[in-house]
Amino acid sequence: MSDAPVPFRSDEMTVLPEWIDFNGHLNMAYYNVLFDQGVDQAYGEIGLGPAYQRTGCTTYVAEFHVCYLRELHEGDRVYTTFQLLDHDEKRFHSFQELWHVDGWLAATAEGLTLHVDQSGPRVAPMPDHILTRLDAMRQNHAKLPKPAQAGRSIGIRRKSA
Repeated sequence: MSDAPVPFRSDEMTVLPEWIDFNGHLNMAYYNVLFDQGVDQAYGEIGLGPAYQRTGCTTYVAEFHVCYLRELHEGDRVYTTFQLLDHDEKRFHSFQELWHVDGWLAATAEGLTLHVDQSGPRVAPMPDHILTRLDAMRQNHAKLPKPAQAGRSIGIRRKSA
């Protein structure tokens, strides 16, 4: 058994028939659904699950970048990984991968998530018990290579004349 750090891995999920678009593959919106369902499982380890939301605080995604690498089809079995890249008292930066169970990468996603006090709503510091869990996860995940696609920008690259 290896002591090597690994990103969080979700349970397997299935691409549902109602998620397929007129091109015969997974509609782009449902890649986000799969990433969201996978991150909900990681949130349980951090302490940000449904019970935490009942405290009056929750998380909001401020920015989310998806790279679609390979088509998924009805019935495909997939899972996501979650790597914590950084955090401070009010935000965290994460990177996810969407894997087909056959071992190929279908998509990646990078996100910036805010901790929110719903009474405002307003961005607010996370409680110590959440920060402690994030610190431990970040220290473990810092031993992983930084994903090559993390920090990418979007735009049309043009050759200079």
